[in-house]
Amino acid sequence: MLTSAQLEEFNKQGFLVLRGFLSAEEVGLLYQVSAQDNALTEHTYSVLDANGNESKLALWNNPGDDPFGMLSRDERVVGAVGQLIGGPVAHFHSKVMQKSPRVGGAWEWHQDYGYWYKNGFLFPDEMISIMFALTPATRENGCLMVLPGSHKMGRIEHGKVGEQVGAALDRVARFEERVERVYCELMPGDALIFHSNLLHASNPNTSDSPRWSIISCYNTLQNTPFQEPASCFQEVSTVGAGSLLHASQQGFDSIAFNKKKTDISLN
Repeated sequence: MLTSAQLEEFNKQGFLVLRGFLSAEEVGLLYQVSAQDNALTEHTYSVLDANGNESKLALWNNPGDDPFGMLSRDERVVGAVGQLIGGPVAHFHSKVMQKSPRVGGAWEWHQDYGYWYKNGFLFPDEMISIMFALTPATRENGCLMVLPGSHKMGRIEHGKVGEQVGAALDRVARFEERVERVYCELMPGDALIFHSNLLHASNPNTSDSPRWSIISCYNTLQNTPFQEPASCFQEVSTVGAGSLLHASQQGFDSIAFNKKKTDISLN
């Protein structure tokens, strides 16, 4: 359970870092299957930034009985999400983000709700993302950058930047005059939770080290979209803490991966 101080910090800043959220054993398993599972590899695609550099990701909507599904259904995760956005909690989508050494591209400044607004969701305060670091995330390999408190601006206009959708840079620049950007450097197992209207971005990976993460995104059942995957309309079926360690990797065969580039995948 998040403390009152953590809840206050999230409401003020729009993000929260939870150190050591996952165990070394959990991280080891998730990274292993992320890098080696054939089904995941087959459904990984690239998204180009404004300079033509690429970041890779695989995305799905329905959390199953595989290790990734067990992670997004873990009672620790769903419990924290429920404290921050209310409940009951539904799973929107999850994705494995892969930023390769030296060639991994940037993610432009954006709000997730800048995308999700177009998916038909009404209330940004009832949507949230949680990122789990599988490898160290540093300035050199393109960790997430955030502008604290920017979620309080509400949704701002977004437009195409390369194959991505980015926030209006004049608004970003004006807000950055007020605050100092924060580089969210993470160690494997750390978690970063952020509001759907928080402005965030990441630089290219200029290091020799990969930057891999899993991101799960949620909405409340009171905040269902017009037309989106069925998972958005179903309360998450939670599992016990650490259940991913006992999940069958055969579950990957049943994941309904999103097979095309889509405006719901970012970071």
